[in-house]
Amino acid sequence: MTHPLKTIDTHTHYFPQQYIDLIAQYGKRCGTTVVTDDKGVTFIQVGLHLRTGPIVRQFIDLDERLQIMDRQGLGMHALSLTQPMVYWADDDLGMQLCQAFNDAISAAHLQHPDRFIGFACLPFQNPLLALEELERAAKLPGIKGVYMATAVRDRELSDRSFWPVYERCEALGLPVFLHPMMINNERLKQYYLINLCGNPFDTAIAASHLIYGGVLDAFPKLEVSLPHAGGALPGIRGRLDRGFYTRQECKTISKPPSSYLKRFTYDTITYSEDQLEELIKLVGIDRILVGSDYCFDIAYEEPVKFVHGVKSLTAAQKDQILWNNAAKLLNL
Repeated sequence: MTHPLKTIDTHTHYFPQQYIDLIAQYGKRCGTTVVTDDKGVTFIQVGLHLRTGPIVRQFIDLDERLQIMDRQGLGMHALSLTQPMVYWADDDLGMQLCQAFNDAISAAHLQHPDRFIGFACLPFQNPLLALEELERAAKLPGIKGVYMATAVRDRELSDRSFWPVYERCEALGLPVFLHPMMINNERLKQYYLINLCGNPFDTAIAASHLIYGGVLDAFPKLEVSLPHAGGALPGIRGRLDRGFYTRQECKTISKPPSSYLKRFTYDTITYSEDQLEELIKLVGIDRILVGSDYCFDIAYEEPVKFVHGVKSLTAAQKDQILWNNAAKLLNL
């Protein structure tokens, strides 16, 4: 699978219409609705506190997406869900939503095999059902990874109930891509801090659970990709190591947490050339993938141009980030 542009964005979001329709039809029984405000803007509302959107046309319309990709110089998108994911749903609806989403991204791939691949959504609130859907979705054309939030309801990613799913992902060669779930905290309600600060630390918390909880040791061939360039994780590596050396409850692993940073891959969503250069020095050029966060308002509008603008990178290194690293990871 190749594309003449040899570029892939690994952090893009997609809402198939059938997924939204299922929430509109059945979500209310689980406290979730599709709502439209007085300006005609659509959101997914989970309970009283979590709202996703606005769900603009670009999230749904693949033809318009292709036009935007062409303008950006992007050959391929990896399609993935975003919060609120499906963990709010009961078992039956959660499975229906995952199947609808996974079938939709596979259909997008079949229609445009050189432009779209996808990361499967699984009903992790019931790991047995997650395994069942993983086995089905892994056989669908275009499924190249698994998408998972940084927490599942009240369970951290180190929870033993998820380990059979990790084991199967490892065996299937499907990397796990993480995405934050928005930390609901009163201190983050102003200035968009729920995203600007909350999401990066949410990613760091999830990665720390994977490290300290022994997941990366238990599954040495499992690839895990962190969004937003790892969030706060690279910046707190010294603090995590200090805990390992000084605190008894942190002595769950045999080597310091910072030594696990190269076990993750990272997207380019830093919004800062300096930070991307620092991350490359820390984990290596081969661990970096293009990401944009399409099509939220905070997303990179020109993810390819950003990589090309990093003056310290050679042409070969830019090609690694733009295509080669992802092509190897995702078996393209």
